[in-house]
Amino acid sequence: MHRFSAEEVAFSLLAIFIRPSSNCVLMLSHNELISLINKTPSLVEQMIDPAVQVQPNGIELTLQRVEAHESSGAIAFDNSERKLPQTKNIEFDKEGWVHLPQGSYKIVFNEVVNIPKNIAAIAKPRSSLLRCGATVETAVWDAGYSGRSESLLVVYNEKGFKLRKNARVLQLLFFRLGEDVSQGYSGVYQNENI
Repeated sequence: MHRFSAEEVAFSLLAIFIRPSSNCVLMLSHNELISLINKTPSLVEQMIDPAVQVQPNGIELTLQRVEAHESSGAIAFDNSERKLPQTKNIEFDKEGWVHLPQGSYKIVFNEVVNIPKNIAAIAKPRSSLLRCGATVETAVWDAGYSGRSESLLVVYNEKGFKLRKNARVLQLLFFRLGEDVSQGYSGVYQNENI
């Protein structure tokens, strides 16, 4: 019996993932992103500088504000017991910087995202953020979602971390689905922070 090497398995999976097909999920390119930005509603609205933020494989989101957690939160299976923690805005200094000690923070982006029913998105932190000892954690941006999103900023660096207002903190990667979803996102966060 032939045993496949890890390399053979990886190449087989990669070939399946990138094979053009109507049932295949593909990451959108720069040109596709520009096309969707120019539609109404725009895929991403209120960008500071689209020429900088639209990258070869995604769109960078920028920092509007940072908030500190002031209480605990809770979630259960059906959201009936969901309790989001209270937060307090952390003011930027007169030069537009915020100095963050080690810990976790809620961040809100400048941009408003409008995901069509045939697209979903995930995000990755910018590599410079990681090199500074910090990261951004996110959930999936579901097909049909619209809003000014929030995410979790975690500062691991024991010496803390400094962020400037409007800093580019993550890259949103968009994937075309095999077909439109029958019902887009309709949760409590729809149209948040707009």
